[in-house]
Amino acid sequence: MMNLLFPLLGYFLGSLPFSIWVTRFVKNVDVRDAGSGHATTTNTIRQAGFGWGVLVFILDVTKGFLPAWLAIRYSGETWLIALTAACAVIGHCWTIFAGFRGGMGLATAGGSILAVNPLAFLVCFGLLVFLVLVVRHSARASVFAGILIAPVLWLLNFRDVVFWVALGTGAVIAIRFLIDWNRKYRELWLDREKPG
Repeated sequence: MMNLLFPLLGYFLGSLPFSIWVTRFVKNVDVRDAGSGHATTTNTIRQAGFGWGVLVFILDVTKGFLPAWLAIRYSGETWLIALTAACAVIGHCWTIFAGFRGGMGLATAGGSILAVNPLAFLVCFGLLVFLVLVVRHSARASVFAGILIAPVLWLLNFRDVVFWVALGTGAVIAIRFLIDWNRKYRELWLDREKPG
């Protein structure tokens, strides 16, 4: 029964909608009213400025890092660590504190992976950047990244708990970003249209 506390903690920490709170505090607006309509770092930058966006990014990484680290520290069970990390990302994407309309989960997933293995985090980040540059559409690149991070880690001999964390969080990321597959709007530095 105690084991269930870690996934629940992951979900509730992940659910803390920092981008919504920050933009409401700074500009008295809902961050979801612009851009993608999601509670993301990018939308925070768009509405509240770069510095506030950096703060939101750090907080979103932390809310993935902390529950995964606690599960590692006080449980050590592979399945429980992976489930806790996935629940943190689920909480970020479907937050109970904001009508189940949250963000996209990349920073929170990254925080979870960082807590388990910093080198694996760098591999996953590099894969995401590579896919964004190749696909030229951030939502589609993120779907592919969610699907591919676990197999890539496996091929690079990351076959311990970080593989399972990547598998769980990657599945949530892929599902979440599928809703933006046909996204038309431009991000701040992604999804640039090719000149006609």
